[in-house]
Amino acid sequence: MSPHARAAAGPVAVLVVTWNSAAVLPGFLDSLAAGMKGLDWRLVVADNASSDDTVGVVRALAPDATVVETGRNGGYAFGVNAALRAADGWEDRYRAVLICNPDIRMAEGCAAILVEALGTPLPDGSRVGISVPLLYEEDGALIHSLRRESSLSRALGEAVLGNRRAGRFPRLSELVTAPAAYRARTTADWATGALMALSRECVTACGPWDESFFLYSEETEYCLRARDRGLATRLEPTALATHLGGDSRVSPRLWSLLCVNRVRLYRRRHGAAATAAFRGAVLLRELSRAALGRAPARAAVGALLGAPRS
Repeated sequence: MSPHARAAAGPVAVLVVTWNSAAVLPGFLDSLAAGMKGLDWRLVVADNASSDDTVGVVRALAPDATVVETGRNGGYAFGVNAALRAADGWEDRYRAVLICNPDIRMAEGCAAILVEALGTPLPDGSRVGISVPLLYEEDGALIHSLRRESSLSRALGEAVLGNRRAGRFPRLSELVTAPAAYRARTTADWATGALMALSRECVTACGPWDESFFLYSEETEYCLRARDRGLATRLEPTALATHLGGDSRVSPRLWSLLCVNRVRLYRRRHGAAATAAFRGAVLLRELSRAALGRAPARAAVGALLGAPRS
């Protein structure tokens, strides 16, 4: 049997991490049949100690799902790893993993496009290990979901120009905003993790997600780790999904965590001097926005100044 044939055997493991998700789960579960059309799939829900009726909703609306009650809110990567362990216990090995936020709504056939892309050879000798769809806001606006790896020049560009304006210039922003990048199959350093397909090869090569990131930067770290192993992240523009959104842009606590984790991850891959400069650039961006009275930026400034330097 060829490697491609072996990869095509087995179901797709659909992994969802929940925390107080009862309000958005019915819509997600309703969209699964269309989104997974053409695939053999099984659902695993890892619930991080929800205080609402999340688990009850899953058991009522998706009685065949595997539900993992983790017992505590250990973060997103913690939940992903719990769901992966449950899928690893299946007698028939899964062919791929689809990691979904519960506020994702897939268009028909979305998952099949993502899964089919996995393993595709690329001109640089790498293979597609992670595939992601075009994401849209609930109002139909395109979400710029592709990202470049952090660098000092990109952090400074975002501080001076803002990430959307700087996003037109690859050296000046992590955010990829060029319209052409979202019209074609585009390889990126990483992509937002609301919906991503992982090849079994990628899951095996990379191992568990890094649970030291409670929230934010865990998908960044994972995509970069996969890239280090020759497994690229690629956008599949014919795979479509709607993301109902999150509150990191408006919550001071979550925005602070996002900023601090960006610096923590940068420190993992660079030396002390480079990290100090990068932290300074991120701090400059937040200070400029704090001066405009933005509460999330003010909170981020305090968090960045208080975060460990080593």
